[in-house]
Amino acid sequence: MLVIPAIDIMDGHCVRLVQGDFDKRTVYSDDPAAIAIDFARAGAERLHVVDLDAARGGQDNRAVIESVIEADLPVQVAGGVRTSAQVEAWIGAGAAGVVMGTAAVREPELLTECAQRFPGYVMAALDVREGKPAVSGWTETEQLDISELIPRWNVLPLAGLILTCTERDGTLAGPDLTTLARVLTMTQLPVQYGGGISSLNDIKHVRETGASAVILGRSLYDGKLSLEQALAL
Repeated sequence: MLVIPAIDIMDGHCVRLVQGDFDKRTVYSDDPAAIAIDFARAGAERLHVVDLDAARGGQDNRAVIESVIEADLPVQVAGGVRTSAQVEAWIGAGAAGVVMGTAAVREPELLTECAQRFPGYVMAALDVREGKPAVSGWTETEQLDISELIPRWNVLPLAGLILTCTERDGTLAGPDLTTLARVLTMTQLPVQYGGGISSLNDIKHVRETGASAVILGRSLYDGKLSLEQALAL
């Protein structure tokens, strides 16, 4: 199982939110590229980078993210990717993966087009709140059960799914293993999990489900665990 550090970017800064609430943010660095270099030195094999401004339909942080990509680690880019042209542009900029969230839920034809045009690059974000997909930077919830979504995705040449349990995200309250186990029964695609991880035991529990990766955010930034410890595990 891969251990993937997350870098969430708002206004050019590296930040963390609590449950996706833009009013509950902590700024950890004004240099996300330096954070990426630190993660690379610690042994990270991949980064999960989210453009929070773009996710809620605002300005983007493209130049900052491009500087993160230059840190020479595979980077999966998320946040506000809602067109085929954006997917193509990120792949052209060197992204190893491009994550579609709102578009994956609300525009299945677009997801299909992107997945087929760029096989092995596109990932679908399954951001879950109370069993429903959260969209538009988690500011809205789609009235659709995840059991209706995943079968659509299973037939596409996706690089995988990213499950984030939004109620746990940024809380250090532990992973939602029930939802993760449910998702894993529905798909053979690789599933990355994020949300609530606070300890090495949490990582062990995620690994035991068969998830392909765990995404770490606040637990790293607050020093609850070190990336070296997580990778050693």
